[in-house]
Amino acid sequence: MIPAARRFTAASPLRNAVSTKISDSTVRRLSHYLRVLEAMHLQGEATASSDALAGRAGTTAAQVRKDFSHFGSFGKRGTGYDVAALVREIRSILGLGTAWNVALIGAGRIGSALFEYGDFRSRGFRIDTVLDVDPERIGVSWGSVVIEDISELERIVREREIDIVILAVPASQAQAVADRAVEAGVRGILNFAPEQLQLPEEIALQNVNMVMELESLSFELTRAGRAPESEALAG
Repeated sequence: MIPAARRFTAASPLRNAVSTKISDSTVRRLSHYLRVLEAMHLQGEATASSDALAGRAGTTAAQVRKDFSHFGSFGKRGTGYDVAALVREIRSILGLGTAWNVALIGAGRIGSALFEYGDFRSRGFRIDTVLDVDPERIGVSWGSVVIEDISELERIVREREIDIVILAVPASQAQAVADRAVEAGVRGILNFAPEQLQLPEEIALQNVNMVMELESLSFELTRAGRAPESEALAG
């Protein structure tokens, strides 16, 4: 899903897509195209054809053109795409020209790993708020950020204009915490808890279930006959 931005202007490329449902798979491919184009830019490549971009992104030229068509016309027939310009366009489409205020809820192992991930800040996602329920964690400093009590969630969301919440809490707590965040004004949630959240349609929600991702890999390996020989797990 495309995040709900509170600072988009009328000049945003999203104006071309407001009347069209953009699939999650399209948005994911845009993120992949961006990384490919950024690498090309660093390598000094000024232009890229849809064939070249598709080859590096693992898709087809037709798919590349279809994905971009949702947002306007970026290339020129016979010359391809201007790499630097297309990087700027995709960053704008993905809302990466906006500084997003992010609150991380859950300061356990997953939360700690997410907080240390440097690419968040470089993409405009500022995790300057960390909340937890554990008295032994509350008050601990992670760099310049002090872990705060989750009981202050509503006040903090409103006062700091939190846009996005990252949930790294146990499944049993996820729905209740998400409901509180939404009620306080959060418009986007990245959920790492293994729980299917029930939220209003206008809330942008992305679920990251690492077990399901591993199960998908297991399926692919098994289907390809590359699964190791082992005893079946007890049911």
